[in-house]
Amino acid sequence: MGFPEERGQRGRVVRMRQPQNDAATGFTYSEADELKRRGVRRMKAIATGLLLAVALVYALAKWAQSAGAGAWAGYVAAAAEAGMVGALADWFAVTALFRRPMGLPIPHTAIIPTKKDQLGQSLGEFVGENFLSGDVVRRRLRTVGIGSRLGAWLAEPEHADRVTAELATALRGALRVLRDADVQAVVGEAITRRADAQEVAPGLGRMLDRIVTDGGHRKVVDLVCVRAHDWLVTHGDSVMQAVSGGAPGWTPRFVDRKVGERVYKELLRFVTEMRDMPDHPARGAVDRFLVDFARDLQSDPDTRARVEHLKSEVLGRGEVQDLIASAWASVRAMVVAAAEDERSELRIRARAAILSLGARMSSDEKLRAKVDGWLEDAAVHVVTTYRDEITSLITETVAGWDAEQTSRKIEAHIGRDLQFIRINGTVVGALAGLLIYTASRLVGA
Repeated sequence: MGFPEERGQRGRVVRMRQPQNDAATGFTYSEADELKRRGVRRMKAIATGLLLAVALVYALAKWAQSAGAGAWAGYVAAAAEAGMVGALADWFAVTALFRRPMGLPIPHTAIIPTKKDQLGQSLGEFVGENFLSGDVVRRRLRTVGIGSRLGAWLAEPEHADRVTAELATALRGALRVLRDADVQAVVGEAITRRADAQEVAPGLGRMLDRIVTDGGHRKVVDLVCVRAHDWLVTHGDSVMQAVSGGAPGWTPRFVDRKVGERVYKELLRFVTEMRDMPDHPARGAVDRFLVDFARDLQSDPDTRARVEHLKSEVLGRGEVQDLIASAWASVRAMVVAAAEDERSELRIRARAAILSLGARMSSDEKLRAKVDGWLEDAAVHVVTTYRDEITSLITETVAGWDAEQTSRKIEAHIGRDLQFIRINGTVVGALAGLLIYTASRLVGA
């Protein structure tokens, strides 16, 4: 798409230069650059017109001087002559920056096109030394006071809502990108490696010892006794049949049945008493067994070795890996649902934490100092680590630009001010010439 047409001062239609963009080198010559270039051309016309005006004044003054117009003609001619010299000198200097004056191969002209790469390297070194130094970055960040500003920003409810929403979006995206198989493999490997590296028997023994000491196992024993009693009541026939079925074949059936009934009644009585009597001897036996087992888990080599072998077998089973996979899927679904729901406990707590952090950063000077220190250290680390890459980016980017396009772009940005140099040179030259001519006349007189 080209630039729009514009009408000049006399109604002429002027088509502006097409934009020049080079994605490979990062060079862009935009419509704004072309507008600035048109301003440069107008200033060039003014400066050149002033030169022509001074030349005309010089010619008229010399004609008047030869015609005997008086002493004033000499002063005017001298001022106009010096103004022309100043204008031409400054025209040469300004033109030499961007191109060779009148196309002549004069040394040290067309400085920007011929010295583009050196200028890019110098620019990169200048930026690296004066903007990417650790002291400059640290001093600048300290004056900005990021910790205080960030705290005040986070303390605003609407900003906390925005940060919470962005974090929720990032969390959802991260969880959806992760593949279940990869997470299962990582978690399974981490659990297996951690379990293999650490013996679990002593820890289990200490935990069991604390549970028994605090009496935490008694509720489990109560539950087992209740369930055992209820099962015996419900499956009495099964128990008696099992006892009768184990009797010798030569015994009479009524004897087997009597024995089965007797065993069942004694078993039911034992379980009932154990259920109803907190001080039942069997309960004490269970307590002693658990105490001994807890001690063996901590100190007995054989028991510890058996537990380690059992641990390896359990971790190696496919059911355990499936359990890890199902647990991860459940956790991910729960977190994603919580992140999507604005009224979920996760987002409410996250918002409250952000508001609390903002309030603390606004009021706690020590916390602000810590945050500023972390940010300064991080910025200095990035700057000092990647300074060469940043400066080389500047150097290589400038080196990849076309010399003519670079010269045109730079001239579009600073050429207007440079044309004022030509104008000033004309005026200053004229004043200097007038002063010199006046001084010489006075000395000669």
